[in-house]
Amino acid sequence: MAQYITLEDAKQLPFWRRPVALLFLMALAMPIAFNTWSALLNNFVIEVADFDGSDIGLLHTVREIPGFLAVGVIAIIIFVREQVLGLVSLVLLGVATAVTAWFPSMGGILTITMLSSIGFHYYETVNQSLQLQWLKIEDAPRMLGWLMAAGSLATLVAYLVIMALWETLSLSYNIVYMIGGGVTVVIALVAIFAYPQFEAPTPQIKKMVLRRRYWLYYALQFMSGARRQIFVVFAGFMMVERFGYDVHEITLLFMVNLIANMILAPLLGRAVGYFGERRALGFEYIGLIIVFLSYGGVYYLGWGVVVAAVLYVLDHMFFGLALALKTYFQKIADPRDIAPTAAVAFTINHIAAVFLPVALGLLWLVSPAAVFFLAAGMAAISLSLSMLIPRHPAPGNETIFARRVSQAAE
Repeated sequence: MAQYITLEDAKQLPFWRRPVALLFLMALAMPIAFNTWSALLNNFVIEVADFDGSDIGLLHTVREIPGFLAVGVIAIIIFVREQVLGLVSLVLLGVATAVTAWFPSMGGILTITMLSSIGFHYYETVNQSLQLQWLKIEDAPRMLGWLMAAGSLATLVAYLVIMALWETLSLSYNIVYMIGGGVTVVIALVAIFAYPQFEAPTPQIKKMVLRRRYWLYYALQFMSGARRQIFVVFAGFMMVERFGYDVHEITLLFMVNLIANMILAPLLGRAVGYFGERRALGFEYIGLIIVFLSYGGVYYLGWGVVVAAVLYVLDHMFFGLALALKTYFQKIADPRDIAPTAAVAFTINHIAAVFLPVALGLLWLVSPAAVFFLAAGMAAISLSLSMLIPRHPAPGNETIFARRVSQAAE
């Protein structure tokens, strides 16, 4: 029978059974399956299913459909606790990852991708909600940075295994997918049975919530989702298609990203806490504009593979500052809105993801550089929006316009 315990009473539990420990365990479990799938994906679909840019765009559109439907989490949490839903979603992600290589056709890959994506996106929706409910506002930037570092550590271990053993033991896609997905399943099952059900102090509204005062958060989420698709879908694909990266080479590149993340993520969390969300996000978007414009230079100016690899690492590092979006919302939100708004925000984040990969996949066939120039434009729009965040966000002070309206009323 499930044990229910408040966050205050959970402080009396051994540290390994407290809510923050569960957050770290989940942060370790998810990347093992998801990033094992990601590390092998481009090589797998090119070698096994003969994908081109158009096909990879279709695959990622299918992968993002569950993210667009993440608002459905609101209906599910009426009947299922968020903690349970998050862990069951992890199990689904792990199982789908484990059997990926069993279905090497276009239809099979798309079907398994859809199932794993349901697990991933529903887990991420619930996980974001639990993080903001369980972490104190003053601790959230620092702890979110450490959670990112933990996820990077788990992924690094998976990548080290792939890189060290792929050629040495002549591993197959099936073996690696089975191990990566299986580890995530085991960790999720342990978490289901080893932890009590934690009760947050504020009951969550279990219906769709759209509030006018959150409009800037919604807009930033939309732009973030559109911009992220270009990195996720096409940056890695470029390294394989244009520069011929093999599995162990693309994995090495991912590993460099992870080591940088492990070192920088806690520092980025502290930076957000010290400088504030507006400055942190502004710095991220300026960096991304430069990176995406430089990606275009890789094609038009003939810059080599080393420049492309450096840009890929910088790209990934700048995205780490996206944790500032979470802390911005935590500061302006009614505590009751966190769960439903996490679901709504995930759906908004994935609106562009449903059509953008396919559309840009077709554009890729004509001009790969144009795809990255478009991303630079999106980052510029995000930069403009981030400048509307006040220095000290709070309910009633969600944007710089809210402050001016308040002063005018006085």
